[in-house]
Amino acid sequence: MTGPINEAIRVLVVDDSGSSRMMLRRIVESDPGLQVMATASDAFTAAQQLKLGVPDVILLDIEMPGMDGITFLRKIMQQRPIPVVICSALTETGSRRSLEALEAGALDVVLKPQSRDAAALADSTVRICQALRGAAQSRRRGAPPPPARPSLPAEIAPKLTADEILPPPNPNLPVAKGAPVVCIGASTGGTEALRTVLCALPADAPPVLVVQHMPKGFTGAFANRLNGAAAITIREARDGMTIGPGEAVIAEGDSHLLLHGSPAGYRTRVVGGPVVCRHRPSVDVLFRSAATVAGQNVLGIILTGMGDDGARCLGEIRAARGMTIAQDETTCVVYGMPREAVRLGHVVQSLPLHRIAAAIMAFAQQHRAPGAAA
Repeated sequence: MTGPINEAIRVLVVDDSGSSRMMLRRIVESDPGLQVMATASDAFTAAQQLKLGVPDVILLDIEMPGMDGITFLRKIMQQRPIPVVICSALTETGSRRSLEALEAGALDVVLKPQSRDAAALADSTVRICQALRGAAQSRRRGAPPPPARPSLPAEIAPKLTADEILPPPNPNLPVAKGAPVVCIGASTGGTEALRTVLCALPADAPPVLVVQHMPKGFTGAFANRLNGAAAITIREARDGMTIGPGEAVIAEGDSHLLLHGSPAGYRTRVVGGPVVCRHRPSVDVLFRSAATVAGQNVLGIILTGMGDDGARCLGEIRAARGMTIAQDETTCVVYGMPREAVRLGHVVQSLPLHRIAAAIMAFAQQHRAPGAAA
């Protein structure tokens, strides 16, 4: 590995509010692995900063005077692609435009801190810093991997496991052969990966439950946007919903999503509780619930994302004789979550993104066939 051991990820903060720029600078620089290279109050000033030096990642507001953030983002993607994280206010317009930004090439969206409450600000700080780290480690399709960087310091707060929400499954308790169900986890780069997978599924696809790391208030708009482009019905999850063939649910931001019921009839549970693997919703929580409820009837899938959420409990699905798939490195924006699952030995197949929908249907066909093996 080359370069200084303490090399930090350089961030350009672009926001028209002086108080927001000051707050975001404090948040970014609270992480020793990040540094604010510069700040800008509008897109034109940001463009000038880019002539002076190229950051590793841009933290970008959408609503700005003159050239708005999405127009600036599109120009960046056309001229010199740089990883971009959108920092948006929690409004209906903010949610809609943030999704437009993700489709235009942004890698993640974070909620602009709204509260001065210490606990809420601490949660926002962790989420923003994680998003910036993930974006800086990204690789765009067809581009070479990013340069190696030193390990970044872990957050002071302990990383909680799925034990905080529900007990581990008992692998000795048999689960009857029944209806197949698919559980998918994704993070950085996951919105477009999910679009690729879900919009390729036919109307008779098995039920799908999805955890995408995304703030509350954005997941409903994301589900609605996918629903308009897919053959299956896609909704934001609500507690107690039944879910069957041809349906998918997206976990609500800031709530854990669990599979409930039995192989004869699945339902959703939406619960609060602490963050798990520093996320709420957590992929690990969804996977554990699925292993417990449906066992051999579950297909667990990990898509692109930074960190290790989902990697541990994907192993519980495999231990329950379910099937497990990870997106392969060449098609991941960030090969973090899939890499960790592979490292732990919990992945049966690593597949390129464009083959995952077909693998879902093959799994469903095996379970629908009389006398099929588990």
